[in-house]
Amino acid sequence: MQSGQQRKLPSSGGAALPQKRFYRARAHSNPLSDNLFPVPVCPAEVDWSAHFPAFFSQTAAGAAQLPASVAGAAGAAGVAGAAGAASGSDGAAEGEAAAAIDTNAEQQPGSGSTTTPTSSKEQPMVRFADVGCGFGGLLVKLSPMFPDTLMVGFELRDKVSEYVKDRILALRQQHPNQYTNISLIRTNAMKYLPNYFTKGQLTKMFFLFPDPHFKEKNHRRRIITTALLAEYAYVLAPGGILYTITDVEELGVWMDEHLAAHPLFRKLTQAQMDADPVILLLATSSEEGLKVQRNGGRTFLAVYERVAAAGSV
Repeated sequence: MQSGQQRKLPSSGGAALPQKRFYRARAHSNPLSDNLFPVPVCPAEVDWSAHFPAFFSQTAAGAAQLPASVAGAAGAAGVAGAAGAASGSDGAAEGEAAAAIDTNAEQQPGSGSTTTPTSSKEQPMVRFADVGCGFGGLLVKLSPMFPDTLMVGFELRDKVSEYVKDRILALRQQHPNQYTNISLIRTNAMKYLPNYFTKGQLTKMFFLFPDPHFKEKNHRRRIITTALLAEYAYVLAPGGILYTITDVEELGVWMDEHLAAHPLFRKLTQAQMDADPVILLLATSSEEGLKVQRNGGRTFLAVYERVAAAGSV
């Protein structure tokens, strides 16, 4: 976690929304470059309780064995029970925020944290994934629509990731018991998506205004390719929906053609799209979408359903 000065956390109890001018970042990041962030070995290593504490309750053992990244980020704030005594009210608030959303908590193998669901039902699981979530606009819109569904955004850019994390923390403080079902992970979803999700875990995936990578030599960097669609089909449950939208016609055709050619995806009919309330959010929930709308630009939508493989039960 970065320092308070770098992240420009709000001073009035942390309730004010963060300002983008303190989180300047490049428009895109090279998905083929190596990045220095840890990655879980497998989905079983992901500690989702650090992202969605309202949906989990920690046992006494778990409280004493927080993931290393949570404890480290909190520092002297004392997440394990002595936040205020160790570093004062400011440190306690920072420690509480660090424990509420830690983008690296899920990436600490063998943390020893034992968590149980808040009820006797099976452990809650993430069902929606916004790949390349940008500033988190779609997550914020979806959260009240599906309050009992856990959803996570993946973002590669570090400053943008910090902004989304701080935005979610501020929203949770401004609106108690709301926005507890959304979180952010900084990682490269093109490389590590199966490290986070089991087979058929997701019911919705979103790809909003991805980098078009215009040059032909860079088409392999596009977020929709034949190889990557195989991974998306793996983590999507049959009947799950994959949403794509772009303001670049050539990219829209590319994504539509690749999805149409894949045997595990079937395009939604117009009637199915009209009945889906999520469709209305795709063009206007993100920063890029709002920019296109202001400029009177066109958007190109492709929405596909994950179908069961032939012969599968």
